[in-house]
Amino acid sequence: MAPVVGIQDLRRPALYALLTLAIAAGYFAAGRLGLMRQLVVQGAVVTPIWPPTGVALASLLIFGIRALPGITLGILLVVMSITSLQPAVTGTLAGNTAAPVCAYLLLRRVGFRTDLSRLRDGVALVFLGALASMLISASAGVGLLVLTGKLDAPDVWPVWLAWWVGDAMGVLLVTPILLLLHDVRRPPGLARWKEATGLALIACVLIPLATYSSLSLLFLVYPLLILAALRFQLAGSILCALVASTMATIAATDHDGPFAELTRVEVMLKLQAFNGSMALTALLLSAVITEQHNTRHSVERACQDLVEVLEHLTAGDAPRSRTPRETDRSRSRR
Repeated sequence: MAPVVGIQDLRRPALYALLTLAIAAGYFAAGRLGLMRQLVVQGAVVTPIWPPTGVALASLLIFGIRALPGITLGILLVVMSITSLQPAVTGTLAGNTAAPVCAYLLLRRVGFRTDLSRLRDGVALVFLGALASMLISASAGVGLLVLTGKLDAPDVWPVWLAWWVGDAMGVLLVTPILLLLHDVRRPPGLARWKEATGLALIACVLIPLATYSSLSLLFLVYPLLILAALRFQLAGSILCALVASTMATIAATDHDGPFAELTRVEVMLKLQAFNGSMALTALLLSAVITEQHNTRHSVERACQDLVEVLEHLTAGDAPRSRTPRETDRSRSRR
């Protein structure tokens, strides 16, 4: 089983400090990237996709609980870049820290594999790592807005839903990519690069058409996801999902394409439904295909081993050729 916690030799203080700073920098960069596109829901500003949650969970799955100081420092840097430090900010800091830690502990509890080679790993990442654990950060953030008087009680649920889905989308789209990059061993062959280039060209034509057409052609992305999952498993499907989700988010925040002439709440609901269903399709379908491929390879290896065993048994049971001395003794007895 692939370990949940990788890289255990981070004992030297200098190396650990470097790791902490690298995680904090990655979290901060992802946070600034997520803040580039925002939606206003009931007067509150939310991000349709919050990539730092994916960075935080991937860091915990790769480096273990040692990554926690870097995550906390990254959250602090993001908060400081938005607003001044206030006592109420500690609620957001605690919620955004507790959510990925809870996801990490739940995934470790169920024996999650970072290579995502089984269907159960994809299901665990979706339901435990994203949907369940991100309830913590959404509830803490929205509860803080209510307590500080920045959000009225009737507007709680739309804002909470947008916050929760945004954090979950960060896990569903960013965490698998970082885990794949960590597990890369060797680049694919030339034939696979040619096929990947062809798929990328199709995506460059199909995704902008689906996300910017006023005819609401978002459904065209799903055949592309299926093709990417069949040919490249998780690496292909999750990259296509990330590109499509990014372009759909840009179109939604600009009120362009299929999101034109919609209210802010309708834009949020349509975008989050599209992003969520697309991420679920990419993760679960690629996990099923990968598991089937692994099962087929296991059966093929078992058949090869069985053939070798039968060949050895057949060679051992064959009649032994007589030596010349045994032939002479047989003739003398006659």
